[in-house]
Amino acid sequence: MDVQRRTVLQAGGVIAVGGLVAACSSSSSGSSTPSAPAADSGAAATPPSAGGAAAGAVAQASDVPVGGGLIIEDPAVVITQPTEGDFKAFTAICTHQGCLVSEVVDNEIICPCHGSKFSASDGAVINGPAQTPLASAGVTVEGGSVVLG
Repeated sequence: MDVQRRTVLQAGGVIAVGGLVAACSSSSSGSSTPSAPAADSGAAATPPSAGGAAAGAVAQASDVPVGGGLIIEDPAVVITQPTEGDFKAFTAICTHQGCLVSEVVDNEIICPCHGSKFSASDGAVINGPAQTPLASAGVTVEGGSVVLG
């Protein structure tokens, strides 16, 4: 999808999975799909297989590295695990110009378009140009599966 938007999700609060409608603007390379991060970066661009996953699961907890995260494109969320067993979820759409974030490294969610960085603990802006934090989403772990809602 190559739809451009200045603002995708400005509203704070919890993201309802059914109500999440987001698109990302194209990056300078013209691709709307983030490149795959290095194997040790702690992030992935697509969800893992969900064999035996709980209803509504978006990932397996074991696939979310401590200090890193997992970027899910549909719905556009990033699941993080800042410390062992502490899972968080945020919109994966940068609040600066609507790009899909690309990776989570050392507890920082990184946007590839203009270098904004967000906290993997609370979505707060660490480094601009973004000025608004990522909106958080409710997340639970059920039977080893990460479930939004």
